Amino acid sequence: MLRDRVRDYYLLKDNNCAETALHAIDDEYRLNLSEESFKLIGGFGGGMGCGKACGALCACVAALGEMTIEERAHATPEFKERCAALVEKFTEKLGDTECCELTKKYKKEDTRCLDTVLLAADAFEEFLKEKNA
Repeated sequence: MLRDRVRDYYLLKDNNCAETALHAIDDEYRLNLSEESFKLIGGFGGGMGCGKACGALCACVAALGEMTIEERAHATPEFKERCAALVEKFTEKLGDTECCELTKKYKKEDTRCLDTVLLAADAFEEFLKEKNA
């Protein structure tokens, strides 16, 4: 289950929110991403280090790209709409997309942003089920 993988990567392996979400999705959906891929998403943690777009959301969009795009995003007509639908599902579930707003609501001293990443994982799974992806 995606939630169990999130706990492991975030709490035990000390990954940031973006790395955690992408690792968990990679494992759960067998994307077979290279270790180099996780370096690419790492900078999105903490809202790119300045509280902007949630890193877990960015990782979910990155995973959706891996699952959807065959050659390029512009050559994948449904990709833009699928991204928008995923962001809508995320916003519905968490109430915002900005790290600075989500930390006010979900961050805890002992588990940091675990609740945010868990809810992001839930939103991703719900999105996939609804879209039959």
